[in-house]
Amino acid sequence: MSEAFRGLVRKEFIQVFRDRNMLRIVFAVPIIQLLLFGYVVKLEVKNIRTDVYDFDQTRLSREFVNSTSAGGYFLPTPAETPLLNLESSFQRGSRDMALIIPDGFGKELESRGNITIGLVADGSDANMTAIGTGYMTRMAQKYARDVVGMRMPLNVKYNVLYNPEAESVYFMVPGIVATLLTMVTMMLTAMAIVRERESGTLEQLLVTPISPYTLLAGKVFPFAILGLFEISLALVVGVLWFDIPFVGSPLLLFALSALYLLTTLGMGLFFSTVTSTQQQAMFFAWFFSVFAILTSGFFTPIFNMPQWLQYVTYINPMRFFMNIVRGIMMKGAGLMELLPDIYTLVIFGLVVFTFSAVRFSKRAS
Repeated sequence: MSEAFRGLVRKEFIQVFRDRNMLRIVFAVPIIQLLLFGYVVKLEVKNIRTDVYDFDQTRLSREFVNSTSAGGYFLPTPAETPLLNLESSFQRGSRDMALIIPDGFGKELESRGNITIGLVADGSDANMTAIGTGYMTRMAQKYARDVVGMRMPLNVKYNVLYNPEAESVYFMVPGIVATLLTMVTMMLTAMAIVRERESGTLEQLLVTPISPYTLLAGKVFPFAILGLFEISLALVVGVLWFDIPFVGSPLLLFALSALYLLTTLGMGLFFSTVTSTQQQAMFFAWFFSVFAILTSGFFTPIFNMPQWLQYVTYINPMRFFMNIVRGIMMKGAGLMELLPDIYTLVIFGLVVFTFSAVRFSKRAS
């Protein structure tokens, strides 16, 4: 090797280890991604939140309910809403299934008569619904064999809401809508401001009579419009091409999307203040997007993640926006059902955007 080659290699290593952002990329990011993929992406389904409507209230009915919690597949809890209003729990996203045990369950089972239990499922997640209903069938059959030594007396009747055909595309397209809005607005905002700084035009704008906050508003507003355009395009393709049902209010969806933009634009603005090149800004935005997507419930239900990781998802605003998009599009959820998620997005938006705007203003001045 020539001396020139060794000198260049040594220089590059020195530059890498002097750059804190580069050190984070080389060492911290791969470890975090391995942990996220290892814990989040799981094909098995557990911890299915199940409302129990036990109209029999006998020893056998209670034993059956307790048996469904074996293996951690179901989390049965007494229903808090009347049977006629059970769909409200699904619209809020607080329950995934409802188990209905009719009166006479124990008597019919002991006499070896045919008895049918009901299972209502939130079909917005087709994979969870298919696996969960299969689990319940096997558990019911096993319990019948344990009690009377027969397989047939205990049957399960299913009612799948929102997606009775179990089409996985119904679940994916609303998730893609939330993902597009997050990635496009955050990356464009971060890279655009850094590009201005790299080319020197940002300094030229700062010496004009324009205030930093006016400059900031002018920079982020076009990306907000582009983000809403991306949502419109995705919805048109989803509804017309994939025949996705849209049963809620489009006006409510766009209004809450605009609220969510405070967070995504604020994050992009923050990344622009902690990076010095477009490549760094893009990488930071991309890395946060990967974290946000994986912990939002897009691929894997949050209740199926490890307990400690479920707590981590509360710092991810995309989790709450994902609930809103799927709730409005698939379940027809209204303002009242979505209030907890809306309050959370308001807090995220105000904190993130205000902090980033103040940081940008101080750096600009």
